[in-house]
Amino acid sequence: MSREGAEHALRARADERDRISGDLLDLESHTTYQLLKGAALRGPTQQRWAAAQSALATVWTLYDAYRTVLRDAEQFKAARGRLDGGELAQLTELLAGSSVVLRAAAKPIEQRSLLPDADQRLTLDETVTRMDAHFREVTAALTEIDAAWTAALPRLDGADAELRQVRDLQQELGEAQDLSQAENDLKRMRAAALADPLGSPPGPELDRVARLLASARADLERAVQVKDDYARRREELSAALDRVRAAESEARLAHGAVVVKIALPPQAQPRSRAESLAADLDALDVSADGWVTRAGRLATLEQSTQEAAGQARATAKALYGLLGRRDELRGRLGAVEAMATRKGMAEDPDAVRLYEQARLLLWTAPCDLTKAAQAVDLYQRAIHGGKR
Repeated sequence: MSREGAEHALRARADERDRISGDLLDLESHTTYQLLKGAALRGPTQQRWAAAQSALATVWTLYDAYRTVLRDAEQFKAARGRLDGGELAQLTELLAGSSVVLRAAAKPIEQRSLLPDADQRLTLDETVTRMDAHFREVTAALTEIDAAWTAALPRLDGADAELRQVRDLQQELGEAQDLSQAENDLKRMRAAALADPLGSPPGPELDRVARLLASARADLERAVQVKDDYARRREELSAALDRVRAAESEARLAHGAVVVKIALPPQAQPRSRAESLAADLDALDVSADGWVTRAGRLATLEQSTQEAAGQARATAKALYGLLGRRDELRGRLGAVEAMATRKGMAEDPDAVRLYEQARLLLWTAPCDLTKAAQAVDLYQRAIHGGKR
């Protein structure tokens, strides 16, 4: 090197040393590094972190050797004024030659021989390259472990918060549910995630516990709402039961009006559910069950009441629809008779016989709609030459 080149290289190495020192200090002050230093790790995480610590120890060993050479170079330069050729060569050897000496590590007795192990000699550039490789190994381990913690701990925190909400709701209701298993599972999963985030990440088991707690919270929130609004919802349910009674009354009237005109099977007789639902409501009023159970029963009763009213209205509509079906068949019969007249078949004996069979069925009370529809179809096919 020239004198200017050596001085420039010395300044650049000093800047490099300060930057590396800052990076190493930043690494050791990193939050995840500090957590790992005091953590009781196990499993794959412990193995990964042990390898990272070994790599970091190597970085410090290399850095100390690097810094020693650089200090020697700075002292050599400071002790002399203008360097002559020999001194410049010595400084150049420190800065560019294989000046970094790594002493051979002591080996266990079973790995030794009587021949000495050779020390390693590296240039400053080679030393920095090795430091960088080991440094990257440490930061990669930190990044992977930190990512595993970041993925696991917020989910566990969320489940713990859900558990606290469930406890608060239980206290508000004065009702207890046994959640000790879920609580123990969360503690166990948190301990595992802290000790071995790489090997024991919470997965389906945490999903199961989270679903259980969410379901429990939903049940308790519904119970609190029912407890607060029971009087109002009971009044609304009583009004809904009145509507069921009215709808069932209309269905019975429809059945009475239709059964004399249309042949109905026994099962077509409308069945009342209103009184049974009212009895369920009375039983709910005096129930000794907790509010979680009562909330479920009330929701079921409200749904059943709504279904009963809808079913009764549908029954009445279907019954009156049978009269419309009979009238529609009568209309078809008349239209086919008119066509028979136009085609000159009004006096055809077979056609007359089929017409009379259909007319008799349709104008007989109660009317058998199934047989009447078949009779109209037979008459229509006869007039249309076998086609409807």
